[in-house]
Amino acid sequence: MKPEATRACALPPWAPDKQVALDSRWRAHDLLKLRRLAVLPGEPEWVRSAFARAPFAVVRRAESAAGYVAVGLRGGARNERYGAWAETADIEAVIAPESLVGIQPAVDRARYPVFNILHALRDTSCLAEFSWGPTGSAGFELATGLPTTTPISDLDLLIRTPAPLSREAARALLGELTAYAERAGTRLDAQLETPAGGVALAELASDKARVMVRGAQGPRLVADPWPAAETHMRESA
Repeated sequence: MKPEATRACALPPWAPDKQVALDSRWRAHDLLKLRRLAVLPGEPEWVRSAFARAPFAVVRRAESAAGYVAVGLRGGARNERYGAWAETADIEAVIAPESLVGIQPAVDRARYPVFNILHALRDTSCLAEFSWGPTGSAGFELATGLPTTTPISDLDLLIRTPAPLSREAARALLGELTAYAERAGTRLDAQLETPAGGVALAELASDKARVMVRGAQGPRLVADPWPAAETHMRESA
């Protein structure tokens, strides 16, 4: 008999009839330091050892019942990613990506391209009007101190855009960020955090009529993620 396949995401730990909603206190990509992580049925074997090394989880986009927040856990390998649920009472600290911009990596790792480009972006004018910060492996390493990046790691960047960003401005920003990445010898993947959800900067900068917005209720295609947020909120009310 074959072993049961490991789920990519744990089943919600609350009753099916319990009301769910999006709690604005927890934002996608924020890192949570947790005092405890409840064991959920079917979790991968690596979860407990990974959490013991670094008791942190990243907020993911999903609605939760009161008292819970949807989180993602990461292990040592690229394929070790797991969606789980943390109890809000177990949250000790919330670390936003923008709070990591000024954090220095360990001296022996500062030469990695991913940290070189992050250092260069601190002084660039193209991001001066935005609140932004690293996510992914670079953000996790800066927040936890646990070696997570490699010499070939890309830089994942979150840029908060509460106000509309035109296609022309998106193309200009993408061009400047790409130039910085090329000089650093790495790649950069920037995501815009709009009122409707996450949008890839590269997608907004393209000629596509609609862009993919990733929100708590799943991905959807919209022509404009700023007016779309107001429409979606009215339809969900």
